[in-house]
Amino acid sequence: MRRGRTAAISSSRPGGPAHESPSILSKAFEVLRAFNSAERVMTLSELARAADLPKSTVHRLLARLVELDAVEHHGDGYKISLGMAQLGAVTPASIMRDLALPHLARLHHWTGASVSLGVLRRFDVVLLEQVARPEWHHRLTRVGARLPANCTALGKALLAWEDLDDLADFLPRPMPVLTPSSIRDVDRLVEQLRGVREQNLARERNETLQGVAGVATSIVINGVAVGALAVLHPVSTPLPPQADTALRDTAGRLGREIQATLREEGRARWFPGTDRRPSDGSPARGPSALT
Repeated sequence: MRRGRTAAISSSRPGGPAHESPSILSKAFEVLRAFNSAERVMTLSELARAADLPKSTVHRLLARLVELDAVEHHGDGYKISLGMAQLGAVTPASIMRDLALPHLARLHHWTGASVSLGVLRRFDVVLLEQVARPEWHHRLTRVGARLPANCTALGKALLAWEDLDDLADFLPRPMPVLTPSSIRDVDRLVEQLRGVREQNLARERNETLQGVAGVATSIVINGVAVGALAVLHPVSTPLPPQADTALRDTAGRLGREIQATLREEGRARWFPGTDRRPSDGSPARGPSALT
């Protein structure tokens, strides 16, 4: 988001204008998106219903997706292939995830709480990884979940590093909410984000899930928040007194490890703030250079 990027992101939505008929590629992605953490294996009929497409169309799409190793047969149904996992593993964000895992595990062991890693996409936060006890694996907080940034400590930690003078003009109105405690007012959110930016600490309490509280801090590289770490815990079970400091220190170490790894691998152009100007002379894109 940041100035010059906020408008572009707020106007770029999946799919084209409403009057355009969906392309074959769009339909194929509707089929792929029908799979979810609760329905990892689906039959032809189930996929057709979930994608809201004719069975004959879905049958043809599945045949091609199987050929492309995007989908695999599983008994009398289908599942996402491991080939898709390979593609996901080559995103720049996967470097951050791989480096973050030991840090998440240590924080989880020390706090006994759920520890998450997330990145910002438009006005949502996407969960890249988490280490938690089984009872914390709520559908809203599973890896891959996409949540309104204003409702989560992770999202607020990331939004705080945007251009706050610009942000209010581009936040969705009304803002989405997950619980009665979620922040609905844009001006109130922006004012809260100014405090988050000063301390590099964001908090939530009953805003994502009732009975759950959390604290988050950003992973900052070259003045850009490329991701955030959060510790979530029951409202009734406070974190250790030094949790805030431990969380910020962990994010700082992770940021330095990311920089060192990219430098060693010769991937300096992935650094935020070092994007080269495109050959067409248009401005370089904003801070998601790494993620």
